[in-house]
Amino acid sequence: MHQDLTLLNSAALQQAYAQGLTDPVAVTRAHLARIAQRNPALQAFVHVCEELALQQAQASAKRLAGGQPLGPLDGVVMALKDNIDVVGMPCTAGTAAYAQRMPEHDAPVYQRLRDAGMVLLGKLNMHEAALGATTDNPVYGRCINPLREGHTPGGSSGGSAAAVADHLCTIAMGTDTMGSVRIPAAYCGVMGMIPTRTRIPMDGIVPLSPTLDVAGPLARSGHDLAQTMACLLGIRLAPVAQASVWRGLRVGILPQTHEVDMAPTVHQAWQATQQRLQTLGAQVQTVHFPDWSPARNRLHALLMSEWEGADYWLNALGPELPGLSAGLQKMLHYGARLGPEKRQASQAAIDGLRAQAGAVFADIDVLLLPTTPHTAFAHTNAAPASQADWACLANMLGAPALSFPCPTEGLPVSCQLLAAPGQDERLLSLACALDTFWD
Repeated sequence: MHQDLTLLNSAALQQAYAQGLTDPVAVTRAHLARIAQRNPALQAFVHVCEELALQQAQASAKRLAGGQPLGPLDGVVMALKDNIDVVGMPCTAGTAAYAQRMPEHDAPVYQRLRDAGMVLLGKLNMHEAALGATTDNPVYGRCINPLREGHTPGGSSGGSAAAVADHLCTIAMGTDTMGSVRIPAAYCGVMGMIPTRTRIPMDGIVPLSPTLDVAGPLARSGHDLAQTMACLLGIRLAPVAQASVWRGLRVGILPQTHEVDMAPTVHQAWQATQQRLQTLGAQVQTVHFPDWSPARNRLHALLMSEWEGADYWLNALGPELPGLSAGLQKMLHYGARLGPEKRQASQAAIDGLRAQAGAVFADIDVLLLPTTPHTAFAHTNAAPASQADWACLANMLGAPALSFPCPTEGLPVSCQLLAAPGQDERLLSLACALDTFWD
């Protein structure tokens, strides 16, 4: 094939493999070459495992040549956020403290993707300890949004979004505590999804907030995203009649969304998405979620992240937190000092939202929200406090969520769909249908 192999999604790759037009070794080499060319400027990868990747690619090629692929992801290249354990390579969690940390076991999320035949290219840059949303990492470098020089890719899974957007890998895994998969997906113009919090094991992943943490993939197409999530969930992706999934879909709009100042392009994209849904036959309606206050609930989620993060890192490193930046030390020490009243208030806020979720979703199938209130910003600018105002709702509910880019001029804008906890399969169908949503 003369086509750039890094541009192909998983379905196109499987077709090319079946026709003998290329093989996983050639695809892996093409991605490794692009990483070598592009990563010095982007700083998306912090570790490239060329030898392992080629070994896995050769094994995949042998299976495909023998007519025995492991499934639709066999021979598809991926990369992992560097808080996900892989035996034989460091897992730093974006910190100097863990620069030499070598895991003894593979994380289950990696095992599931590896056992599906995916090829691991390496580990990806992230915000230090996953506590932040810019991926301006003081140890492993400032990750750059490939769509605008000098701009953040978001975070904390910024390297994951940048790598997918710049075709350094087909699929990337991230983790999401308050939007850390979906925010960078939004800033980099790709898709991101998180599952119901309890449906994917988080063992072998350096935690930030066990109450809120969840792992999820990023991809350039809804089909790739859905195939990967189905693999992680241990289910088979059902065929989808893409046009029909929107007809009769009950879509909820929360009035409190307007409490957050949003850029005009974000508001236009949100409105355009509602109109497109109605054109395709969905029922868009206002729903009420009495206890949801975007800014207040985001603060509760942040406090929980700080105190649960403090519990982990103080236990791991001791009271001085050696090997962490001064800024991160300050946040964690603040979290450690939070009294029981503030901890109880944050937990009560989360419990209250989860208690109301059943009533909210009783008359709708999904909620539609913008993903972020603004587009990617320059690394030299202060991070807006409201970045996670909408995104963290899914984490607080423990609910699945799917973010997707919307047509716009300039930097990407994004919306997200949230389903009730346990309704992941619905979002998988919608993810596939999003590939033709704007056609």
